[in-house]
Amino acid sequence: MLNIFEQPWTLTAAAIVILFVTLIVRRFTGEKQPWWQWLLPILLAAAAFGLDMLVQTDLEKINIIVNTGLRATEEGNPQAIEKILADNYKDSYHNSKEDLMYYCRMLLSEPLVEKNIRTDSITEIAPPHAAVTLVVLTSFEKDSYVYKNFKRAQLTKLKLYLQKEQDKNWLINQAEILEIDRQPVKWRQIRHLSW
Repeated sequence: MLNIFEQPWTLTAAAIVILFVTLIVRRFTGEKQPWWQWLLPILLAAAAFGLDMLVQTDLEKINIIVNTGLRATEEGNPQAIEKILADNYKDSYHNSKEDLMYYCRMLLSEPLVEKNIRTDSITEIAPPHAAVTLVVLTSFEKDSYVYKNFKRAQLTKLKLYLQKEQDKNWLINQAEILEIDRQPVKWRQIRHLSW
């Protein structure tokens, strides 16, 4: 079932319908209607946008986590990555959050990523779990080992699995690399590259 807060336009559409109903009622019942009838559609539209600003949906929370991870790699900030990982993190190569963080610190110890551009994503949410299939175009820093010896940019497709914590926030508990430049790849292959 679609949460009404996921789409503020739902309440806005209701406000427009109420406005038309108000106009029709005023037309057929004469012009001696109370002036406050005009406030109803305005208040409903304001409530729609107010609720949208106050209520952060699961989809919005998940997008914040994904964007935080992309920005953290651009900034070379492993501490920010560590904050968005669940304590029970495990993937097909890393047995724990600590294993992945060791790899992240090693990779990000020198400039690596100039820019990450999210080109496509599909988010599936079934609380307390969610999955995001993500395609990212990564431009490497000109001073990085990858840029100098391999390539300037790459297209990476990965799948992130998230879990909803008791505090209602989402954290990544598994990340799997699916493709690099449209070629199937797994963590094991990436970890064995010389760079």
